[in-house]
Amino acid sequence: MADLERTVLDFYGVSTLYPTEWPPEKNVDSDNSEEEDAKKKKINRRKSRYQALERAVSHRSSVVPGSENPGTGHANLVQRDEPDPLGTTDSVVRTLKLLGVSVQDDIRLRNRFLLSSTTFSPALFLSQMHATAQTESLRNGLDVLSQSIDQKSASLKVLVESNFERFVRAKATIDNVYKEMKYRGIDQTPSRVRSHSRHASRNSFRGSSGAAGMTSPLVPVADPRKKNALVKESEYGVMGIKAPLLDVSAKAEDVWGPALGGREKEEHLKTVASAIDMYKEYIEAGSVISDAIKRKDHESLIEEYTKARRFAEEAKELAQKAGQFEPSDAQLYRILVAARMWHDVEEQIRVFRRDVWRRLISPQSISKSDAASGQAQDQHMELITLLLELGVEDNPIWVWLLSRYDFLKSRIQSSAERAKVEIEVLRRRLASGEKPSPQAIATHLRALGRQSVEGKSASFDSSDIVELWELMVSFLNNLLSAQGILGEVVEFWQTVQGFIEGKTQRTMPSGYNGESKHHHRLSQQGTIDLQKGTIELVDLIREHVLSFFAAPPIEDISLLFSPLPPSPATPNAAAMGGSLTPTALRDPRFNLDPNNIPPPSPKRGESWEKLAFWPPWSNSLSGVHYLSKMLALVGSGAADMASITPVGQGDAAELEKLRTLVGVARERCVNALLGAWNKDAENIKYVEDWNRSSVRRDVTKMPASFSAFEGSLLSGMQKILYISEAMSKPRASDIVLPPPSKLLQMVRSQYVTTLYKALSGMVENAERPLKKADDDWTMDMDGYVISNAPTTESTLSIVGGATVDAGDRNVRMLLTLSNLQSLRTEEVPNLNIQFENAFSVKLTDETKTIRDVLGQIEQKLFQTYTRPSVDTLRQIVRAGVTAADWPPPRGEKPREVRPYVYEALLSLVLVHTQVSTTAASLTTQVLQFLLEQTSRELLEAFKLRPKYNLEMLMQATLDVEFVAQTLSHYTTDRASELQSLVYQELDGRTDNEARVRLQNELPEMRAVLKRLREASKSEFACFRKPKRPAGAGSSGGGVGAGLERRDTGLSIGSDR
Repeated sequence: MADLERTVLDFYGVSTLYPTEWPPEKNVDSDNSEEEDAKKKKINRRKSRYQALERAVSHRSSVVPGSENPGTGHANLVQRDEPDPLGTTDSVVRTLKLLGVSVQDDIRLRNRFLLSSTTFSPALFLSQMHATAQTESLRNGLDVLSQSIDQKSASLKVLVESNFERFVRAKATIDNVYKEMKYRGIDQTPSRVRSHSRHASRNSFRGSSGAAGMTSPLVPVADPRKKNALVKESEYGVMGIKAPLLDVSAKAEDVWGPALGGREKEEHLKTVASAIDMYKEYIEAGSVISDAIKRKDHESLIEEYTKARRFAEEAKELAQKAGQFEPSDAQLYRILVAARMWHDVEEQIRVFRRDVWRRLISPQSISKSDAASGQAQDQHMELITLLLELGVEDNPIWVWLLSRYDFLKSRIQSSAERAKVEIEVLRRRLASGEKPSPQAIATHLRALGRQSVEGKSASFDSSDIVELWELMVSFLNNLLSAQGILGEVVEFWQTVQGFIEGKTQRTMPSGYNGESKHHHRLSQQGTIDLQKGTIELVDLIREHVLSFFAAPPIEDISLLFSPLPPSPATPNAAAMGGSLTPTALRDPRFNLDPNNIPPPSPKRGESWEKLAFWPPWSNSLSGVHYLSKMLALVGSGAADMASITPVGQGDAAELEKLRTLVGVARERCVNALLGAWNKDAENIKYVEDWNRSSVRRDVTKMPASFSAFEGSLLSGMQKILYISEAMSKPRASDIVLPPPSKLLQMVRSQYVTTLYKALSGMVENAERPLKKADDDWTMDMDGYVISNAPTTESTLSIVGGATVDAGDRNVRMLLTLSNLQSLRTEEVPNLNIQFENAFSVKLTDETKTIRDVLGQIEQKLFQTYTRPSVDTLRQIVRAGVTAADWPPPRGEKPREVRPYVYEALLSLVLVHTQVSTTAASLTTQVLQFLLEQTSRELLEAFKLRPKYNLEMLMQATLDVEFVAQTLSHYTTDRASELQSLVYQELDGRTDNEARVRLQNELPEMRAVLKRLREASKSEFACFRKPKRPAGAGSSGGGVGAGLERRDTGLSIGSDR
């Protein structure tokens, strides 16, 4: 008992078991140790594994008056407002509001000013609430605060005093329970062992051998009370609950472990957060650079990388200094953070730098949209600038220039060879086809008269030939144009020149601390190599173009079965869904069977069989059109190549090679075109379709078509010889020389030859005999034709239509004569002028030759047309004059002209009708000639009679004068001369008496002649000349010197 009392007194620190008042020393110790007790409680609470459970158990459900309930289900013991602990005011919130600190809506901020809150901040409270307080005021407030604390301590003392007896009784009860549990089972009196217990515990049951709860009577049964005894064997009474407690502890650890360790994590996170704030730029450098790479924000990338390098260098310097003195923890942490950051950044930059290198040297890095918009030039400069900023060992300028040179060289070779193979495939297909008929060629030549070459380039040859021409032009355009490979070579040299002269590097960065400055300079040997490489690229282009014009067609086309050469527009195999096959992305025209390759062109002796640049069976119109384009590309390309400094200002042999290229290409084109021109001139006759011209109704469309044909060839030949379209280039005058006189002479000779052949073909068309009713010339006639029926107004309107009777040989000859006349007076002179202006020469001899040839051809055809009429007149006149009934009876004066005169004039009426309705412009020429022939036949016929009496003399005079006056509108000097010869012949075959008597008969004969003219006015109205103003003289029918007495006789009385 004494031990128990001593223990109680020691535990409570009192001197008696029945104290009457609170010990004074407890008041002193409690005030000083409150803070320490609070810290100990905090530490114990933090160390407790069941802190969350303790909070839940110790949670006070009562609500302090004035406290808040935010609606979350948990009451907040902090009041909305409270008086100042220093006693200056009864409302802290109101005072703060007056001071300008609004805490009504911000609960967290308000709690820092309320003493009842666990987040109360004394420093913040004093700095805001008592910022202007005096020292005396603060001392008074300290007294008030002390009194308040004393009051609370007194209340606690009263609470302990009033419940002290309860505390003592509770302690005695606890001691009794402890004693009972401690000494339980220690009794020395052995207990009686029961053979069977009906209240066996579950633990003992589980510990049995499993024999249905049966126990042996010889085995003593453990006392269930012993397991709770506070002895060592029962682990002081906790053995029974140890296993459940361990299970609960494990489960609590799983459930409440994160929550219980939250405070430690919080402290750890605060430490980490502060470190992160301090080294934020270090830590974020890797992510910022990664984000800049993804966004392709190179400016931000360079800025962040430069900053990271600066951090790394600073850390290196700090690490080097660490060898001299012991670094602090902050310095070590800084070094570690910088090292970790630099490793991450350097790895990202290494990968990014490798990708930039790949894009710089790969032509596929340039997208099609960038190339079309002109951004390809800026892209490689951007990549070079980026590498210089990042810092590299190899010179990106030199690497890019070499890769660009290799790419251009490979592209020139592959593109040119493949294009030649494709051209050869189409050429073989054309050559293996049938030769086009002259009518098919004429269809394309005829189309030229309806529109210009430039207006409808696809109509002057077949679609297959035009397709091949277009492919050839595309090949040269891709190789020589400013938008093609040559343009890239020129651009490459301009870039090289900018680097050599140092102009381009002026805007380039020197890198971090100038580490890339040495990359700005190209070595002297590098400069020489780049110049040689540029010359090599130019020579490669020149050789491919020269071989295209000068070399025969290629024989090996196996390249067509190889894959297409890579280009910036070629997708990769993954995008195609498989590997790149030889037929992938290929033009369907060139998808050939390797086992069935098109054979070489058959040898037919054609001139184009040895020309790779001339499509088989092409005519001269398509040839002159496309060859002028091709030579313009050659001339422009040669001038552009000469503008490259190493070529133009280097070895003179390079310029001579370019001149040779232009000269050879021009000569080969001219020779090929002259041959086609000659063949087309032979086939120009098939252009004649006997349709009247819409401008001039007396000619067909042939003169206009021929003029357009020759004019187009002359215009195109001028472009080919002088290559005028390329002369606007800066160095064109040094490369494109004037054409040699040999070529000009060849063109002059061919021009005259083609004129002669074309005119001969026209005559051949006209003189061609009619073999059948539906021959080559009438097979397409679907309109009205001319007939030999009497000419009427309706017939004339029909003749004025678009077609004529091409089956009538006379009609063809008349139209041809009209065409020749139009050519002689209009078309050919205009062509001569065009030739002289185009080639700056005078066609003095050629003009005379052409005029003579035209005259001969026209005369020949005119004679061919008039010969049947002349033969008919000869027969009529000679038969009539030599007829037995021609002389009048003696003593009977003649009153009528003989019938043969009417018959001859009626035949001329038919001729007049045919000529006037077919080619009205030839009417005067034809009838004048026939009048001359009629007069000549009268002369020859009258020579057949040896003697003429007065009656015969009068009859002959009437016949001659009737014909002369009827056809007076067509009288010529030659006709008048022949009529005079007729009168002289008659005068020489009569006597003087008849001559004298004839003079006396003249007035009567004049009246007879007038009557006859009046009677036949309607029959021969077509011969009447148009009315002239009064006073116009007569043009006809004078008599010869032997009949001077009748010079003014019969003719004066004529009514014309």
